[in-house]
Amino acid sequence: MTAAFDFSGRVALVTGAGGGLGRAHALALAKRGATVIVNDLGGSVSGAGGSTGAAQAVANEITAAGGQAMASAASVTDFAAVQAMVDEAVARFGRIDVLVNNAGILRDKTFAKMDLADFRLVVDVHLMGAVHCCKAVWPHMVAQSYGRIVMTTSSSGLYGNFGQSNYSAAKLAQVGLMQTLALEGARANIHVNALAPTAATRMTAGLMSEEDLAALAPEAVVPAMLVLAHESAPTRTVLCAGAGYFEAAHITLTQGAWVGAGADAPELLAAQLAAVRDRTGETVPGSGTAQGTQELAAARRARSAA
Repeated sequence: MTAAFDFSGRVALVTGAGGGLGRAHALALAKRGATVIVNDLGGSVSGAGGSTGAAQAVANEITAAGGQAMASAASVTDFAAVQAMVDEAVARFGRIDVLVNNAGILRDKTFAKMDLADFRLVVDVHLMGAVHCCKAVWPHMVAQSYGRIVMTTSSSGLYGNFGQSNYSAAKLAQVGLMQTLALEGARANIHVNALAPTAATRMTAGLMSEEDLAALAPEAVVPAMLVLAHESAPTRTVLCAGAGYFEAAHITLTQGAWVGAGADAPELLAAQLAAVRDRTGETVPGSGTAQGTQELAAARRARSAA
């Protein structure tokens, strides 16, 4: 039997926590001892409207169960409002240990028919919302030499999904943000990871059978969030979770092939494209510089052999 994950003494901010997956995250963290800032704009799935009711209802659930919580209806698209929320939380609770960037909206449509305003808004909520929250908590985490940040990515971002170009772009962008913040936060003991959930929420209602929706309860994703938010968390990890099943996703680099940069390079590359794409021996680079290092090493070997 492994030791129970304890969040006693930790202060966690969960965005989009007024319902669905965010609510499940907030309740789970509180149940395991964390003080939780429950953030939710209280708008519709498409991002319209807003009220404090959703966040306050979840905060009330936590306090009724003997926990400690603070409700906030700050829009993650408004950095001043996010900063004020974090400042209030630190003033009340003394620190901020965990950030779960879960807030999001959907405005699905094929790219050909999508209004650019809908593209921008989805990116603004998912990507810039995460940026704003990370920026607000970062100085506090650096000062206390401790932080755990969980981005919410998606299989749509990792692998694409018809009719979700805006959502897919924003979700994969969060993985890129995770990669760099994990590198920059390492010295301050700030671990940054990403979670790709498959869960039955108001965003998936009507898309699946009742049996499948029951299996995909948000609570079945929560264990992955707790692992990524805990003091024992890895860093730079993308966990996929749904129906109690868990996988890891990786952005890899193949061994590739050197074809040079001569006049016939396009023809040579086309002829060797299968070898370039061959996943045998692929690696997960430690940082973005690994690609250039590999390419230069191959070029040096080619020069030496000439």
